[in-house]
Amino acid sequence: MKHRIVVLGAGYAGAFAAGNLARRLSPADTEVTVVNAVPDFVERMRLHQLAAGRDLAFRTLADVFAGTGVRLRLALVTGVDPERRTVALTGEDGDGELEYDTLLYALGSSAADHGVPGVTEYACDVTGRASALRLRERLAALGEGGTVLVVGEGLTGIETATELAESRPDLSVALAARGEPGAWLAPRARRHLRRAFDRLGVTVHEHTGVVAVEPTRVIASDGRSVPADVTVWSAGFAVHPVAAAGGLEVAGTGQIVVDRTMRSVSHPDVYAVGDCAYAIGANGRPLPMSCASAGFTTMQASAAIIARLTGRRVPTTGLKYYGNHISLGQRDAIFQMVDGDVRSRSWYLGGRAAARLKSGVLTGAGWGIVHPTFGMPKRKLRLAAEPGRTAAGTAA
Repeated sequence: MKHRIVVLGAGYAGAFAAGNLARRLSPADTEVTVVNAVPDFVERMRLHQLAAGRDLAFRTLADVFAGTGVRLRLALVTGVDPERRTVALTGEDGDGELEYDTLLYALGSSAADHGVPGVTEYACDVTGRASALRLRERLAALGEGGTVLVVGEGLTGIETATELAESRPDLSVALAARGEPGAWLAPRARRHLRRAFDRLGVTVHEHTGVVAVEPTRVIASDGRSVPADVTVWSAGFAVHPVAAAGGLEVAGTGQIVVDRTMRSVSHPDVYAVGDCAYAIGANGRPLPMSCASAGFTTMQASAAIIARLTGRRVPTTGLKYYGNHISLGQRDAIFQMVDGDVRSRSWYLGGRAAARLKSGVLTGAGWGIVHPTFGMPKRKLRLAAEPGRTAAGTAA
């Protein structure tokens, strides 16, 4: 019987991992199945651009995996049972189960409402294509002078606010920040960010926590009312509770706790990557939810799965966080390097050069996903002999 590898999620992490595993492992011994809720590969890092009105082309996952040997299952994951090694699914064909020998959990994250009343009912976000399109429709319906408030001073909030302000100068765009936007940046980079806000007409409400969202305004923690015909919620991310509900060991964030090889510390048949992995980086701190972290954790998990199944030594991939790359509309950006303690270095790159670099990063990431097996070794590795593996089908 073939070793069944199931990958949950076909975002940046899941799609790359599936292609890598299918290219490296012999189809005589293994079968790789990807489960995803939507039929297209969604470039999440571009969703604020989609919301702002830019037309983006989406590649179908069927095309992405054509010729790779990867099986595609379009369904929503509703449960994981690591004791029985099954995944519960619901899709067009109804409810069902999918059995696995090795599970790679890459379901990503969504917007975290932090229990704030009104977020679910009235706010939009850019963590998924459906929600980004909903925001796009609401923005299109706004006339001149309409107010848009982006809540959240992190990377997503800054990129969304500046993209919207640049693409829709007829609107009044504001950003609500619990502290200072870009407070982690070096002083010169913070000044660059301020100049970008001023140039684009983004009003910044510093030290403004939001305690409620209403149809045409938000309520700040100090009782103030901030007008918002449209509220965009970007105040952090949350992972799906299905991992915790299934009995996998999770951190307080709900992320799956993994070892250095991205293997679940409670269930060795399960690996987690990207936003849903609670992984400790080279500096001894949890890796942040980011595309960069997804890349490093995915490379590590894929290499570990391949090595264990084929009886090889498990290699280690560097788990470092190198910096922030923040788009400020289409023609401006900030690239800020950080040191080993995640403190901003004094040097930064800004302006058009940084924007071209960010555009190249986005293009390269998207191209790499839609060509998931490009440049990988063509040799198909056979699985190790059964005595060298555990009853679960993975190497000890």
